[in-house]
Amino acid sequence: MINKKPTLKKLSPSFGSSLLIKQHTEKVDKNEAYWHFHPELELIYVNKGQGKTHIGSHLSYFNNSQLILIGSNLPHNGFTDRLTANGSETTIQFKADFLGKDFIDIPEMVNVVSLFERAKKGIRFQIETKAVIGPKIDKLLEYQGLERLIKFLEILNYLASTDDYKLLNADGLAVEAEAQDSAKIGTIFKYVNKNFQSHIALDEIADLVSMTVPAFCRYFKKSTGKTFTQVVNEYRVVHATKLLTESDLSVTDVCYECGFNNFSHFNKTFNDITGKSASSYRKETKMLIS
Repeated sequence: MINKKPTLKKLSPSFGSSLLIKQHTEKVDKNEAYWHFHPELELIYVNKGQGKTHIGSHLSYFNNSQLILIGSNLPHNGFTDRLTANGSETTIQFKADFLGKDFIDIPEMVNVVSLFERAKKGIRFQIETKAVIGPKIDKLLEYQGLERLIKFLEILNYLASTDDYKLLNADGLAVEAEAQDSAKIGTIFKYVNKNFQSHIALDEIADLVSMTVPAFCRYFKKSTGKTFTQVVNEYRVVHATKLLTESDLSVTDVCYECGFNNFSHFNKTFNDITGKSASSYRKETKMLIS
C-alpha cells in the first residue's frame, strides 16, 4: 500500500480537565515541529512572535500574532519559530464532544458545531477577533475546573458567531489523514523544509522515499492535491515573505536566497501565490508594521 499519511499523535488532557492547555513563553517547544494530526481540535494563539503556518495544503509566514483553529484530523506542522521578549504561544486541544456526546447535540450548540465543521479546513481569525479573544485565551490557565470550562465556552461562542476569519484550505485541498503508513509524507516535508533553498531534483526526492519518479509524482499529487514543484515553490515564496519583511536584502537577492535561479520566474511565482509582486508586498508590509 502506498504511504501517504502524516503521523497520528495521541494527546492526553491534564488530570481533572477535559482540555489540554499549554503555554510557551521564553522558549518555544520544538517537540511538535513535525507533520502530525490528531482527532482533537486545536486552538492556537501567538500574541507576539514569528513563524510558519503549515496546515493541510496551506503554507504561509506570519510576523507578530495569529489566532488559528485547526479541525479534527487536519494535518499540521509546528508554528512559532521564535517569540518576542514578552511573547507567548498558547495551545488548547480538545475533542468536539469534550462536554459529552449529548451536550454537543443540544440546540444551543448548533453554531459551535458549525464552527467545528469549518475548522476542518483550518480557520485564521483576523485582527478584531484576535484583539478580543487573544487575551481571554492567555488568561485561561488562571482558572480551574468549571470556571475554566465556562470561560472556554465563552471563547467558542464568540468564535462561532464572528465572520472575521479566513479559511486556510478554502479550495478544499488537504492531505489525507489516517493513522497508517505515516513515514513517507513526513520524510518528504522535512527534506523540503531543510533543502528548499537549493535545487531539489525529482529523482533525488523520489529516491529518498524509494519510489520511481512517475510513481512519486502521482503519489504526491494524490496526497497533497499539488505537484511537488508547487509545494517547493510555496516554501520558497513563504521564505521570501519572511526576508522581505525582516531583512534589507534587495528583491533580487531575496530571489536567489530563497532558491529561485531566475528572477522573472521568481516574480511570476510570487505573484501567483500571494497575489502581488515582491516589491509591492514589501512596501505594504513595511507600512503595516511601521
